[in-house]
Amino acid sequence: MVELMAKGWDQRSGPGRNMKIVSFFLLVGLGSYLVGPARAAVDVSEATPAGIWGDQGDGTYRNPILPGDFQNTDVLRVGSDYYYISATKELSPGMLILTSKDLVNWTYLGHAVPDITQINPRYNFDKMEGVNRGIWAGSLGYHDKKFLVYFTDPDFGIYLSTAVNPAGPWEPLTQMMAGPGWDDPCPFWDDDGQAYLVATNFHDGYKIHLFKMSPDGKTLQLDSDQVIHQSKESEANKIYKIKDYYYHFYSEVTSEGRVPFMERAKNIAGPYEERRQLIHKADGYPNQGGLLQTEAGDWYFVTHHGAAKWDGREASLLPVTWVDGWPVWGTPGPDGIGNMVWSGNKPIAGFPVKPLQTSDEFDSATLSPQWEWYFQPRADKWSLQERPGFLRLYACRPLQPGVLTKTANILTQRPLRVAQSEVTVKMDLSHMADGQVAGLSLFGKTYGAVGIEQTGNARSFYFDETKKVTPGAAIPESTTEVWLRASWDASGLAQFSTSTDGTSFNPVETPYQIANSGNYLGAKIGLYTANDKQESGYIDIDWFHYDVK
Repeated sequence: MVELMAKGWDQRSGPGRNMKIVSFFLLVGLGSYLVGPARAAVDVSEATPAGIWGDQGDGTYRNPILPGDFQNTDVLRVGSDYYYISATKELSPGMLILTSKDLVNWTYLGHAVPDITQINPRYNFDKMEGVNRGIWAGSLGYHDKKFLVYFTDPDFGIYLSTAVNPAGPWEPLTQMMAGPGWDDPCPFWDDDGQAYLVATNFHDGYKIHLFKMSPDGKTLQLDSDQVIHQSKESEANKIYKIKDYYYHFYSEVTSEGRVPFMERAKNIAGPYEERRQLIHKADGYPNQGGLLQTEAGDWYFVTHHGAAKWDGREASLLPVTWVDGWPVWGTPGPDGIGNMVWSGNKPIAGFPVKPLQTSDEFDSATLSPQWEWYFQPRADKWSLQERPGFLRLYACRPLQPGVLTKTANILTQRPLRVAQSEVTVKMDLSHMADGQVAGLSLFGKTYGAVGIEQTGNARSFYFDETKKVTPGAAIPESTTEVWLRASWDASGLAQFSTSTDGTSFNPVETPYQIANSGNYLGAKIGLYTANDKQESGYIDIDWFHYDVK
């Protein structure tokens, strides 16, 4: 038997046998470790057509499994449940958590950081500084019946939060290490209970450091620091123990581009004298992610794509085959290196297609977990309780007049790169004030927004493409409800439209090409209101419907 260890362990019992859950691993047979399980053949050679993704409803899946900005990925199995984390940068709540039963259909579960200003006040609504900074890549562990999330802010250091339930509540953040340049931390608990943390410092030549930690994983022993690896932009760390070897997963830049590697040693501190490239670079190439094993003994790698499309870095699921004691991602080639897989049989059968949460009737006392605010919101400027069944957004002055991305309390979620998306929002304008605007946006490095503006007592529609405002039709004085819509295809070409009856929609003349946010981040859907003149006025959003086709 081969014992697999990574990131913590918990003793459990299962039907007919005892299982030692170590993060997401269990005891497996030696044959599985050496050659990997057999899988039925499916078409894997061609990239998935744009807009086709996920569970195909016939026992197979297509990559990507998550066609949106689910970047900086790590995965974890505890029992029969799978958990996935994704970094959220300046958004709040931060560090998204999803869950799955079959590794293909994922459900939003919650967030590990309810208030991003725990890191620094620059992420608050009154500053809105640090775009694309905030919560970067992390790792998810399970130890002593607790879930642990480690992550970094590239300017402020390494952080930890823990929870008994991954849906929360999560403990206030612990700052493990202060200072800039840290990225990609990963915890590990060895057989003797000694805890470790591995992390990259990109300010110091991308050296990868190994620290000992206290048994609970909350304190670094700084005097134990050892550099275990350095190569060209080496990052994306994970540590695993497999039989007699410690395996260090990382990625680095080669002549192919950025590709994943494993290196191994008999001692966790090294020297790591053997290394293998795991997969060749491909369109939508695999990069950062996590290795895991199903209860049935099959191995998989869940990864974000190394290149960002307009929707960001999507996520894919790759089978893993063990060859001569090394894991190979995707389909092994004659050179012993894997190749990208675009389709396959679902790892775990028996679970139906389950779409991601998108639409919202706003009939809950709390926001659904698909939503995140752009920076930490102003708490007194929104409510789900003041008018049950509606999201109330109060207007406040933007930090820069007329600039959407300097507007507080933009409520966001991820647009998906599917064959066709259509978002429709129903708004009640009864309590808008002079100078107020409100609308629906798609924003990244540029933005497109369709909305309503009020001047005096008169209201009209408008379209704003990155501060280039085009006036639209006047809204009759007796009209208090409007519908705003955005439709886009897999290319990200979006068409905005407006309606005063919810049936007949008038398109904005100019389509908008959705752009990502830069630094590998995807675009966002945003609901907003603001007032350049005064802190006055509010809108009530009845519902938000997101139809995926």
